[in-house]
Amino acid sequence: MNFIVPNWLIITSGIGQIFTALIYPYIRHQVFDWYNDVKQLKPLNQEIAKTYGRYIQGLNFSFGLIAILFTNELKEQSALAVALTGLIAAYWVGKVATQIAYYPMYDIPKRTLFKVGSYFMNTLFVLFAVVNTLLFIHNLIGYYKL
Repeated sequence: MNFIVPNWLIITSGIGQIFTALIYPYIRHQVFDWYNDVKQLKPLNQEIAKTYGRYIQGLNFSFGLIAILFTNELKEQSALAVALTGLIAAYWVGKVATQIAYYPMYDIPKRTLFKVGSYFMNTLFVLFAVVNTLLFIHNLIGYYKL
């Protein structure tokens, strides 16, 4: 069983991942009032929270850039392609699982923009998880000749 993930789908996913990195500060500030919540933490914990926020933003941007610049390399069924697509797939599958398991408990502001935005962002997260999982499976099958 061998299948090909189309380049346009990988690139679309990459653009979406960069978009999530760029929109991330707006969402934290406007939707979640994150900065005011962080201000209530002790100074060290504030810095830790901000650092993790930057890690998330950086990973999203980096994964998107990799998808756009190295589209064919992500499909070449090498050990590195298996490892990298496995990492990216695990990241996004974990994000989707976290969204499903924990985020429904919290109240997102009721503005139409935020409601539509949350559906859009969740759709993007599922897209990233699916595309990268398909890439991982493709690479795994090819590398291990399954």
